Amino acid sequence: MDLAIEWDQVHALLGENGAGKTTLMNVAYGLVRPDSGTILVDGNPVVIHGPQDAIRLGIGMVHQHFMLIPPLTVAENVILGHETVRAGGFVDQRAAEREVRDLSQRYGLEVDPRARIEGLPVGIQQRVEILKSLYRGARILILDEPTAVLTPQEVIGLFGILRNLAGEGSAIVFITHKLGEVMEVADTITVMRRGKVEATTRPSETNPAGLARLMVGRPVLLRVDKAPARPQRPVLELDHLVVHDDRRRVAVDGVALSVHAGEIVGIAGVEGNGQNELAEAIAGLRPDRGGRVLLDGQDVTRATTRHVLHGGLGFIPADRHRMGLVLEHSVSDNLVLSTFDRAPFARWIIRRFEAVLEYAQRLIKQFDIRAESPSQPAGSLSGGNQQKVVAARELGRQPRALLASQPTRGLDVGSIEFIHRQIVDQRDAGLAVLLISSELDEILSLADRVAVMYRGRIVAILEGDAIDRERIGLLMAGAA
Repeated sequence: MDLAIEWDQVHALLGENGAGKTTLMNVAYGLVRPDSGTILVDGNPVVIHGPQDAIRLGIGMVHQHFMLIPPLTVAENVILGHETVRAGGFVDQRAAEREVRDLSQRYGLEVDPRARIEGLPVGIQQRVEILKSLYRGARILILDEPTAVLTPQEVIGLFGILRNLAGEGSAIVFITHKLGEVMEVADTITVMRRGKVEATTRPSETNPAGLARLMVGRPVLLRVDKAPARPQRPVLELDHLVVHDDRRRVAVDGVALSVHAGEIVGIAGVEGNGQNELAEAIAGLRPDRGGRVLLDGQDVTRATTRHVLHGGLGFIPADRHRMGLVLEHSVSDNLVLSTFDRAPFARWIIRRFEAVLEYAQRLIKQFDIRAESPSQPAGSLSGGNQQKVVAARELGRQPRALLASQPTRGLDVGSIEFIHRQIVDQRDAGLAVLLISSELDEILSLADRVAVMYRGRIVAILEGDAIDRERIGLLMAGAA
C-alpha cells in the first residue's frame, strides 16, 4: 500500500479490525520491519531499524496505553533518557522543568512540570505523552486511539492541541475508529481495508455513513435502533457496596444500584474512578469491604467467580488479555472457558471435543470472528477479533445478567454495530445489562438509564430526557 503524510495536517487513519492500521504505524515507528517497499521522510529514503531511528528522524508515537512512571513528576517523565546533566553527574532538575514549561506553553499543552503523574487526570497524562515526543524533536506525531479514555471536554481540548501542532508545521497521524471525531479534526482521511488503501478523502467530501461503508464494505447503522425498555424484576442489585483498590484505598464508596431484567444501565465515567474495582467485586474477583451483591435474589457477595458465573452472570472484562482470554489456547477452548466441564462439552471427566468444535464453529460464524480455524491460538487474532471471542462466549451462554466492561473496546464500526445489536436483542428477551464504558457515545446509544461514577461514587442517575451529553461530561469531570 501507498500512504502520503503531509506537513501542517492532521491525517486520520481509519479501518476495521485487522485492516493493518497499527501495523503500518508500527513500521513507521520502527517496531515492525517491513518485508518490502520504501519509506521516505522529506523525500529521502530511510531505513528504520527501531524507535531510536524513528526518534532521530523526528517521528514520535503516543500509544493508547500511556508509557509513564506514576511516582515521577511530569518533567522527570518527559526528560527520562534525555536528561540534562550538571557538573558532578547530577540531573539539572530546574533546567528540565524550565524546558518542559516553555515547551508546554508553546504548544498549548498546559501542565505543571512539578506535578506527579499519579495525581493527574488521564487527559493531562496524555498531554505529558505528547510533550515527551515533542521534547525528543518529533515533527511527525502518531497518536493511537488518543481519545479512548478522555471525557468529552478533554477530547475538545486535545483537538485544539492537535490543530496547534499542525499549525506549527507538524504532521499528525490520528488512528481512531470514532467517525465523528475524524470529521471534526482531520484534514485528510485515509480508509484502510484488509491491508490496502480503500480511499483517501477529506471531511468536506464525505460523511460518517460514507466512511463506515468504506471501512466495512457495506452500509452500517451508526446509532442503535432500539425500542423503549420494559424493565421487569431486579436481577442484579448492589447494596451500598464498598471496595478497596490494590493499595487498600477506597475505590468504590457505597454504590447502591439495581439493574432490572429487560433494561441496560450504563455506568459513565473517566477510567480510574472505581469502575474496574466495581466490576471485579461483582464478578467475585475482588473482595468487598462492605455492602452486598445480589444476583437474582441470591447473595453472592463473597462467592467465588465460578459460582457467580454459574449463577447466571455473564462477564466481559475490560482487559481481554489479562482476564478475558487464555492467549495460548485455541479459539474453541476460549469459547467454552466458563463451561468446559459441563454438558454438552464434557461428560463426567471426559471432554467432548466434537461438541466443543461444533459450538465454536457456530459462534465464529454468528459473531463474524475472523479466525483461520477454531484451533487457531486466540493470541494470534487481531485485538478486535479477540474481543469478539470474549463477547461471543459470554452472550452465547445466555446469562440472566450481563456485566459488560468496555465491550466494544478496539472494535471497528461494523463489529460495534453487531455487538450492540446482540446486547439490545438480549435485553429485549429479558437480559439485565450493566454496561461500563469510557465511550460516552456507547453509553448514550445503548443505556436506558445512566449512572455517572466519579471517585468511587454514583454522583447521579439519569434517565429519559435527562440523559444529556454535556451534563454527563461535566458530571464525569467532577462538576456534580
